[in-house]
Amino acid sequence: MMTVFFLNTSLQAQSPEVEGYFLQDSAKLGERVAYILKAKYGTGHNIVFPDSTYDFTPFVLLEKKTYMSTTAEGVTLDSAIYFVSNFSLDPVVYFTLPIYEIFKYDSLVHRPLESSLALQLMIDPLPQELSFRDNNVYQPIDTDFNYPLLIAILIGVTVMALVIAFFFGKKLGRQYEIWMEKRKYKRFVQRWKKAEMAFAGSPDMDHADELLGLWKTYMEHLKAKPFREWTTLEISDFLENKDIIKDFREIEMIIYAGKSGKDLPQACQNLWNICNDTYQQKISTTDDRK
Repeated sequence: MMTVFFLNTSLQAQSPEVEGYFLQDSAKLGERVAYILKAKYGTGHNIVFPDSTYDFTPFVLLEKKTYMSTTAEGVTLDSAIYFVSNFSLDPVVYFTLPIYEIFKYDSLVHRPLESSLALQLMIDPLPQELSFRDNNVYQPIDTDFNYPLLIAILIGVTVMALVIAFFFGKKLGRQYEIWMEKRKYKRFVQRWKKAEMAFAGSPDMDHADELLGLWKTYMEHLKAKPFREWTTLEISDFLENKDIIKDFREIEMIIYAGKSGKDLPQACQNLWNICNDTYQQKISTTDDRK
């Protein structure tokens, strides 16, 4: 009995054990591949897995699935599956995902060993010696094609395109920019409402992380600044908005402390207002260039 108690106490005091690996050895370019990330730790550890804001280069994150923690004899096991696609042309790609141990004023990164994924080529290799088929049968070639007419048509189309570009190119370009921006805004509104409803119905870490990640990604597009890499204070200074610190902390309390903020709906509304105002400013600026 004393030996078992000593082993449990030792496991709880030591650093978390992290394991990460692919479910297959090789994959085609762009193929959906599952990467397993597991963390085993004792009591007293606050562990956070990477989310969609993490840089998965050279992979692209498609989906993340998390599973309920299991605890046995004081040891907790957390696990998640990251579905990614590889777009690197390297024969073998090495990849590893970290976990974060959160403390009161600091954090610690734990990484598993690298896992490799080989690239499956779709093109069969050429033979060393090429074989040719003999064919001495005469093949008639039609030489009656009207090349002068083709050249005249190409010149006419080119001149017309240059005239349109000269007189209407800037206006058409601005209209296209506005049209594209409105499409992106419409998609963002749909995703935001969906994420906000999910967060309001279940204010947990995953939904809070998804909502903040969506906000930072869209603001990064509107302002062309690295919002996903900035801290809350850096974002506040750039936007010249000190109230946003309170809104972020209302939501981040769920991620880092597991506690629900006092006024989550108002915080979400404030973040939405910032995105909407920034979008309107960008549309007005683009439209004023006419």
